[in-house]
Amino acid sequence: MLTIRLPKEIELRLCALANKTGRTKNFYAREAILEHINDLEDLYLAEKRLDKIKSGKTKTIKLSQLEGELGLAD
Repeated sequence: MLTIRLPKEIELRLCALANKTGRTKNFYAREAILEHINDLEDLYLAEKRLDKIKSGKTKTIKLSQLEGELGLAD
């Protein structure tokens, strides 16, 4: 079970969409979450990795070095 508070404008848009299509507000809220959860996870993980790089906790290497280590360099 999940309860969310939405801005009034979004709540009205969601209600209008549900009324026009005969689906529930919950259906569209669920669809929106499922559609965007992967992007949100990717963004969160990328931000965490960037913080680790900036703080020196994670090191980076050049692409050419990686290609060489993998035997992919020209």
